[in-house]
Amino acid sequence: MLTQSYPDLSARADEYNGLTLAYLGDAVYELAVRERLLAGGAVASGKLHALATGLVSAAAQSDALERIAPVLTEQENAVYHRGRNCKTLGAKSRDPVTHSRATGVEALFGYLYLKGETQRIGQLMDLIMEGEKRE
Repeated sequence: MLTQSYPDLSARADEYNGLTLAYLGDAVYELAVRERLLAGGAVASGKLHALATGLVSAAAQSDALERIAPVLTEQENAVYHRGRNCKTLGAKSRDPVTHSRATGVEALFGYLYLKGETQRIGQLMDLIMEGEKRE
């Protein structure tokens, strides 16, 4: 996982709105997925892309919430809700509940990254990816 090379933003993590956290969290989540796919062994790049795309979709992120919700702290749950409750402009074909849940998950990952909690990101991703292996 990347380490922050810019000025410390952890003190401001609580100030960002849910969509700003989700903006960053989208990239953090995708990077975490890609790292885990690469750690899984040698796979052709086209297959990696297809796997990653399926795992970072709004539907997959919404499903991931079911796996991590039971272990979220009170603070993490509050950040998730801050992201989930933001008004967004999702694709018209997408279910708004799915999109809102995915935005909440992204906000959580953005927040954890800003706080420097990469180990926690890893723990949550382990739960998410374990669920994917069973499906």
